[in-house]
Amino acid sequence: MPASLRAPRALRLLPALLLPTVLLSGLLAGCSDLTGTGDLDYVPGNGGVVEFAQEDRQPPVELSGETTTGEDYTFSPGTVTVVNVWWSGCGPCIKEMPMLTELAAAYDGDVDFLGINIRDTSAANARSFERDRGVEYPSIYAPDGDALLAFTGRTSPRSTPTTLVLDEDGVVVSLVNGEIPSRTTLTDLVEDAGGPPAPAPVPSAPDEEVADG
Repeated sequence: MPASLRAPRALRLLPALLLPTVLLSGLLAGCSDLTGTGDLDYVPGNGGVVEFAQEDRQPPVELSGETTTGEDYTFSPGTVTVVNVWWSGCGPCIKEMPMLTELAAAYDGDVDFLGINIRDTSAANARSFERDRGVEYPSIYAPDGDALLAFTGRTSPRSTPTTLVLDEDGVVVSLVNGEIPSRTTLTDLVEDAGGPPAPAPVPSAPDEEVADG
């Protein structure tokens, strides 16, 4: 028997029925046809959070592609997974990347993280961005937008960034349309999806050692 769902956090969550409205309002605010993403339009999201009720959830995601390091990737259910749609020229993507990187390290394998890069001009450029920011989890390089077809008919990301949380069965249970409002927002969504409680923050390493005297 599936576990009962928690009551929605009204102050930060939008009902799933509002998802089309959220996406439409973002598109009307200023669509931009991104080079290399075919007919899909992407605009900055507004940070709206949506959790899907059990009866509104779609079948498990089937996702595969080539990563920014040139390796083949196929999504395998079994662990709660955070999927982040991004590219290196997206301001909100850049702003939230340190939090995603820190959380990926803090969960220490108890939660999987995956990026989908949808616009960088080359995989090498995307990978250079990841190296500069210490991103160690994989990202599928999909400038043609093909990787996003895995979400067609369920959550179809149409803004950058978009972050989706998948449960252990690979089912999308929630998303953030736009920049993630806070670390707590994401850790709550992970826990609601069946993942572990929020981990303690990973301490930042000092930029340099200051010599005595």
